[in-house]
Amino acid sequence: MIRVRAIRHGVNVPWMPLVLTGHLFATLGALPLGVDRRLRTLGVVLTAGALACSALWRLEFASTRCAFAAVASVLVLGWVPRPRGAPPVT
Repeated sequence: MIRVRAIRHGVNVPWMPLVLTGHLFATLGALPLGVDRRLRTLGVVLTAGALACSALWRLEFASTRCAFAAVASVLVLGWVPRPRGAPPVT
């Protein structure tokens, strides 16, 4: 369905708010509760991103989740080991 400035896509799932809440809890819920500081940080960033994307989507900003995925990717990049002598990632 076309909205004013965005395309709404989805499927007809019964009880969608409940399904979405369960999905977000299953994918994000454990991260902020972890013992690793980096996982907690990632969980907080992803949760904030999900909330911001939801709010911005209602205002019809498109592709906000891509921007937050990029931020999360930079956090994950910090965990990837680099070969010795490799130049720093910029």
